[in-house]
Amino acid sequence: MDAINIEALRNLARQRLPRAVFEFVDGGAQDEVTLRANRDDFAALRLIPRVLSDITQRDLGVELFGQRYAAPLIMAPTGLAGLLSRLGELKAVRAAHRAQIPYCLSMMATRSIEEIAQQDEAPNWFQLYVLRDRGLTKAFIERARAANCSALVLTVDTKLQGPRERDIRNGFTVPPRFGFGTLVDFALHWRWLLDVGLGPKIKFRNFEGTGVNADDAVTITQFISNQYDLSVSWRDVEWFKSEWGGPVLIKGLLHADDAVKAVQSGVDGIIVSNHGGRQLDGAISAIAALPAVTDAVAGRVPVILDGGVRRGVDVIKAIARGATACMIGRPWLYGLAAGGEEGVDTALNILRNEIDVALALLGCASLSEVNRSALAN
Repeated sequence: MDAINIEALRNLARQRLPRAVFEFVDGGAQDEVTLRANRDDFAALRLIPRVLSDITQRDLGVELFGQRYAAPLIMAPTGLAGLLSRLGELKAVRAAHRAQIPYCLSMMATRSIEEIAQQDEAPNWFQLYVLRDRGLTKAFIERARAANCSALVLTVDTKLQGPRERDIRNGFTVPPRFGFGTLVDFALHWRWLLDVGLGPKIKFRNFEGTGVNADDAVTITQFISNQYDLSVSWRDVEWFKSEWGGPVLIKGLLHADDAVKAVQSGVDGIIVSNHGGRQLDGAISAIAALPAVTDAVAGRVPVILDGGVRRGVDVIKAIARGATACMIGRPWLYGLAAGGEEGVDTALNILRNEIDVALALLGCASLSEVNRSALAN
């Protein structure tokens, strides 16, 4: 594809998607203060390169939970990827496996756990929300285990959904309230219309066979909203750990004290995240929260950064602040929207190559050599 960076893929995605769909992916909560901070705080960090070191052979690999991956990238769980390109999650997981990085399937994906597992023998991760219905939750866990998923990601920052005003203005709500102009915009984006809009009905396929109507996005969304458990506590995290029996990661932590509690609860990894600026507007950025969390964890479990990564150098900055790897969400979604499976390949190749160049120019031969001494602030 003719795209030299993630911003170019974003611009292609903007052109190829109807406005309401693009802004569903691109937007954040309310005034989008946190959404911007995720990027601005990365930009404010300055690196101090070293010189005259042998960087002939460079190693971008990382190890997570007994698996070796080719780059410090993880494809973040995102709902409704099939709204951007037909069979979206299947295209994404194939690209992840070619790149030799983990793919984390969202509970709210448009393809099922079992469909994803059929794409490759490589293990994937599975993301769950905390639901009131523990029988349904346990069934998801058992299906993920049967599908050879190697890690369970528990998202904990969505007891209520953040108010996303772009979606409200566009009528991208439950139920949808699309105006005449939005429907015309759908029609004008004919490539998307033929691929997705007039294609097979979008379904939340993980809910097929659960007693919930997987064919009706409105019903599923309302069901999930009613299933968010406002009373969930750290004791529930221990339940997830005992039910799963393998690595459990907590996604959505920003406070160092919560990181300590997470480790005490037996989690195997922490994902520092503000949900891409889509929950509490005004919350601290992921990269700003990272140092206090990594200090509190003190190496006991891996810490992964999620939020704001658009360049390979962002990944290097996150590793310098103590992260083991970074999750990426919007970058691969932009690629998917811009060019389907090839677009996801392009997004991953761009970031991988940028990480390699940044590592070399920093004067390091491996990610293990990157630490806080590489940062000026």
